This record gives sequence, C-alpha cells and structure tokens, in this order.
Amino acid sequence: MRNLSLIAGLFLASAAVADTPVLTVYTYDSFVSDWGPGPAVEAAFEAQCACDLQMVGAGDGAALLSRVKLEGSRSEADIVLGIDTNLMAAAMDTGLFEPVSIVADYAVPGGWDDKFFTPFDWGYFAFVQNVGAETVTNFRELAASDLKIVIQDPRSSTPGLGLLMWVKAAYGADAQEIWNDLDDNIVTVTAGWSEAYGMFLEGEADMVLSYTTSPAYHIIAEQDDSKTFAVFDEGHYMQVEVAGKLSSTDQPMLADQFLKFMVSNVFQEIIPTTNWMFPAVTPMTGLPEGFPKALSTKKSLIFSPSDAAALRKDALLEWQTALSQ
Repeated sequence: MRNLSLIAGLFLASAAVADTPVLTVYTYDSFVSDWGPGPAVEAAFEAQCACDLQMVGAGDGAALLSRVKLEGSRSEADIVLGIDTNLMAAAMDTGLFEPVSIVADYAVPGGWDDKFFTPFDWGYFAFVQNVGAETVTNFRELAASDLKIVIQDPRSSTPGLGLLMWVKAAYGADAQEIWNDLDDNIVTVTAGWSEAYGMFLEGEADMVLSYTTSPAYHIIAEQDDSKTFAVFDEGHYMQVEVAGKLSSTDQPMLADQFLKFMVSNVFQEIIPTTNWMFPAVTPMTGLPEGFPKALSTKKSLIFSPSDAAALRKDALLEWQTALSQ
C-alpha cells in the first residue's frame, strides 16, 4: 500500500507540473544574474501567475535581438526583455512582435506612447571612474587626455550602441573626428557590459562606459563612495529599455499578464537596487537614498527609434574605421 501511495503521489505531482504553464522570457545576462533583478522578478511573478517563469540570458541587449531574429517564429521565447529605443526599429522590422498597449503612469522623460514595446527602466550613459581621478568634461577632453577607457561592442551590446549614438548626438558630422581621436584611449572593446565593468573594477582601465546610476550601486550595496561619473557638458545620451511580446507565443494571455506586471509597483520597486537604473514607473516608495537625480532636459540626449535606425549604419562605420587604423 505504501508503494502504491508513493506511485500515485508521484503521478499526481508530475501531472501538476505538466499542467503548469511556462512563460519564457529572453533577456540579457546581467538581468538574470544572482545580483540582477531576475531572481526577485521570477519569485514575485510566480507568486501571482500560477505559472513557471523561465528567464533565459542571451548575451547583451543587441545580441539578444540577434538571437530572436535568428530563431524567428521558431523561438521558444514569449517575451523579449532588454532591447532599447536604439534597437526598437530594427526589432519592428523583423515582423516578429505583436502589439500590446500597456497603459501606465510612465516616469520616462518625454512620456511613452508605443503600441509594441513597454518600457521597464531608463538611464543615462556615462563614463564611471574613481573619485579623485583626472576629470574630463567632454569627449574632446577625453580624447586629448591619457585616460584609458574600456567600452562595449555596439554590434552585441546596447551600451556600446548607445555610445555611438551619444557621440553622434553630441557631434553630428564631426563624429568621425572624435572616434579617430579616441582610438588611442580605448584599452579594449568587450562583448557586453559585465565584462567591461569587471575590467574597470580590476584596475585595467581608468574609466568604463556605464551609467550615471552605477556609482549608486557601490554607495548603497557596498557602502563604498569611491566611484563617480564624469559629467559631460555636451549632455548624456538616454537609454530606455523595453520589452515586447512575440507573435509566435503559445502563452499570449500570460505574456500580456507579465507585461502588465512589469509596470506594477512590485516589479518597479525591484529595478533601482538590482538593475541600478531609473524605474519606468516611479515606485510608491520613491528612489532609495544615494540614487542620483535625473539630468536636466538640456543634458538629456536621445534619438527617436527611427532616427537611431537611420544613423546606426553610418555611426557603426565611423567607429569601425577609427578602430581599424
């Protein structure tokens, strides 16, 4: 009888697991790391969805889109989380995404109105450095200095692509000149953000391309105020990170539920101290002490998704030309 009871129990447990719907979210690697938002997001969503949320790291943001394009309608993903406004037009061109309009009180500067993609956080790119190190206030000063920087590859990384857009937004037709002058400052180009930031922390570079919010991690999580960012007088380029629903999903209602959850207070409270970005919807508790303030409108640079797409090829060529010399 005991053996029969055991067998019956195992059968019922297996049947319950088989009946549990699975929602698969492709995202970037740092999101699903132990210190990223992924574990807390997974636990919070599963507590209300009666589902199995599987978050899959797929490289950095640009690599994420490349994987989805390669897999096409055969992709196991239901949601893609982690591309940004610089890649939204390219994502739309794939024809793989389905419109889902999520209404929320967005705190993204300039507001938000898009039928296909929902923002979950935003921030400003910046060069992070040690407090007390040599300070520069723009790209020309950086290029003229002996400071060594580590950046990310714009073909695989959204911060890397953001840097190209930043230089383009600040200098326009003179962007090629800036890249030519920056060439000898660049120690290396990494595939993603995590590798680059790790090199900076190991002392292999004076500065790393990251975000104005990055020093807040060290202040809040480590009680370490030794990191800061260089304030550039030409302004800082904004990144808005978004998620979208794939048309090929076999869990359309669950995917919609996740996107709505993504702009909820529960999700948004997780973002500041795990992804170290500004939340897309201001949490009820506000931002933690030690978090930086938003920049002024004049200091906030950003291209529309369509303009970023139009400029991307030329900006990439300028970068490649300078680094190949």
